[in-house]
Amino acid sequence: MALAIYARDTPDRVAVDSRFGQRTFGELNARANQLVRAWRRAGIRSGDSVALLMGNRPEFVEVYKASLRSGVRLTPINWHLSGEEVAYIVENCEAKVFLTERRYREAAAFAREAIGEGLVAVMVDGADEPGFIDYDEFVGVQDASDIDDPEFGRYMLYTSGTTGRPKGVWRRDRQPMLPAWETGAAPMEPLGDCTLLTGPAYHAAPLMSVVRSLVSGVPVVMMDKWDPEETLALIQQHGVTHTHMVATMFHRMLQLPAEVREKYDVSSLRNVNHGAAPCPVHVKQAIIEWFGPVVNEYYAATEGGGGFTVTSQEWLKKPGTVGKPPAGYDNRILDEEGNELGPNEVGTIYMKSTGDKFEYYKDPDKTASSWRGDFFTLGDMGYFDEDGYLFLTGRTAEVIISGGVNIYPQEVDNEVMKHPAVHEVCTIGVPNDEWGEEVRTVV
Repeated sequence: MALAIYARDTPDRVAVDSRFGQRTFGELNARANQLVRAWRRAGIRSGDSVALLMGNRPEFVEVYKASLRSGVRLTPINWHLSGEEVAYIVENCEAKVFLTERRYREAAAFAREAIGEGLVAVMVDGADEPGFIDYDEFVGVQDASDIDDPEFGRYMLYTSGTTGRPKGVWRRDRQPMLPAWETGAAPMEPLGDCTLLTGPAYHAAPLMSVVRSLVSGVPVVMMDKWDPEETLALIQQHGVTHTHMVATMFHRMLQLPAEVREKYDVSSLRNVNHGAAPCPVHVKQAIIEWFGPVVNEYYAATEGGGGFTVTSQEWLKKPGTVGKPPAGYDNRILDEEGNELGPNEVGTIYMKSTGDKFEYYKDPDKTASSWRGDFFTLGDMGYFDEDGYLFLTGRTAEVIISGGVNIYPQEVDNEVMKHPAVHEVCTIGVPNDEWGEEVRTVV
């Protein structure tokens, strides 16, 4: 366990910094050990499920680190969800422990009451919250020494549920802790480097940026809520070297007045990973011009495949691409009949899983519909160019068919986003008696 080594060698060095407080490597390791023992005392065993409804704060990292050494299956939950949706995930993942914090108490209380007896419910600052155990009381009385018999834990993240309920992505193999998008990324140095967490840690990519940093002995600064100017201020204040962002963040930072952007020194940045959604070409060109050639894009799946990466230098030669996969990743573009398509032909992107086949937890129909043999799809569409670089065009469910012609909303969005007055955009198809569908863009 890397954390235990850093805790032994540099116990007083800060590991996590946030508006909710700090944890040194020694403190983080000790709290993770205490939490493992608290779970065991509550009857939680290897293979049991733990659900987590919590923002970006040190306790989130404590829970994650405890899960990795206790053999439990951890499910972080999107805190934007309603109480009913939270309850569904807590029940669906079969959680025996549910950890949360006070600001989400309404949704958390709904979930706890819906699940009923048998659920151990724990809340940060929850001493006077009916039905919840206070986190510090639950954890603090336990022995903080290293665990003698650690067991490798796993996580099960839930998809956003664009169709129906959110679905847990479960892989029975030991999921790799470091994702493919780190290929070609700037190496991390424990002394001097710093990672800025910009997005919610319940998402796979932000979570993995935290994991990679702490495994490397690099401290993490956690933003509670994202703000464009605060991001620049934190980069300058902490000398941030590594971070993860999405295209919307780039766009909003670029919309800051020039005098605001010029106030902050971002020259410490060595690696800005970005993905999760396509980035308009003009936005990425502008952010590379500002940050320098440190922007590395990826396209991968929570389900365990894809692995596409592209550096700034490569991308500038092929604007719009999400890159190539490293050796060992197998990806294909197929038509509706399952035939493999050639260069520059748009079809559905299929990926070969990097480990055991994943399943959507307790949803065999959804699982079966995602696979063609050994390959699965997220429903994304795109094409390979003649050099094997992937370009995304949209999603299967979003394609607009007007007059028999396929129109890809993402391409329309990219053009509209070029206008300086546009903040966000979404292109949809609406019924039309003559054309079948017509294009409408919401700005």
